Amino acid sequence: MSTAPSGPVGTAGTAPVADGGSGGGGRPPGLTRRQRLSTWDFRLSPYLYVSPFFLLFALVGLFPLVYTAYVSVHEWNLIGGQGDFVGLENFRSVFEDRYFWNSLRNTFSIFLLSSVPQILIALGLAALLDSQLRARTLWRMGVLVPYVVAPVAVALIFGNLFGDRYGLINEGLQAIGLSPIRWHVDTLPSHFAIATMVNWRWTGYNALILLAAMQAIPRDLYESAAIDGANRIRQFISITVPMLRPTIIFVVITSTIGGLQIFAEPRLFDSAGLGGSDRQYQTVTMYLWELGWRVRNLGTAAAVAWILFLIIVIFALVNLYLTRRIATAGGRR
Repeated sequence: MSTAPSGPVGTAGTAPVADGGSGGGGRPPGLTRRQRLSTWDFRLSPYLYVSPFFLLFALVGLFPLVYTAYVSVHEWNLIGGQGDFVGLENFRSVFEDRYFWNSLRNTFSIFLLSSVPQILIALGLAALLDSQLRARTLWRMGVLVPYVVAPVAVALIFGNLFGDRYGLINEGLQAIGLSPIRWHVDTLPSHFAIATMVNWRWTGYNALILLAAMQAIPRDLYESAAIDGANRIRQFISITVPMLRPTIIFVVITSTIGGLQIFAEPRLFDSAGLGGSDRQYQTVTMYLWELGWRVRNLGTAAAVAWILFLIIVIFALVNLYLTRRIATAGGRR
């Protein structure tokens, strides 16, 4: 004859399940060490994956930005080093210098002559590359060739094209009885020549970005539009452009940032590298370079760098506001 167990008996006649020493309450048993490590790995892995970029940005981006602000409020010479604290005196001297305003005007002029046609041409070029072309991969690779060419090589090529005396364009003009253009002397022709160099180098790059966005547009939208009788131009205006608004905003902002920081093309446009005999195509970055490495006044150069930074931020915010307003108005229509 069997005897009853000595321990406590549950309501169903069986022994209750142990609660793992939790003192009752029915809580699940604690996680093992392996499970805790797996949970922390799930939570921390995304941050560890993106941390190299932010660490590198803090080292080569954020720290120089903060340090430049510190330099801009001190007397700072390239040879003598740090001097006295001068507050906003460096900024005042920049605003009183006529060469700064001249360089700012030149920067805006070259920016408008390059960025606006660049985006329009890139949009049309992307539409052509998105069509049924033979050897499409070859054409798409070909538009990126100017982007990988070194700026020095670009300057040499366009230097022969826009030469004042022996340039190909002036020789062509003289052949048909027209007067040659002084590309390196007159202000507007020099801005046009530099903008042409910028457009040649960056249009293909922006076209590939827009092409990638075009290929994500559902093709059934074009098929429905074709059934309704819309031609290719109407499809491009009514379907392609509205669907590309986020990408166009991105391209506009990046072109604005790059256009206001232009340096290599005007720097290499002549042998002296000062922006012309009367600084007629000297940009803000060239003015900054002249202050830092020729005048050796790093405090004033740092002030120019911060002024340019604020100008770029303002332009980027204005561009973002306008493009979003246009996109919202288009969506309402």
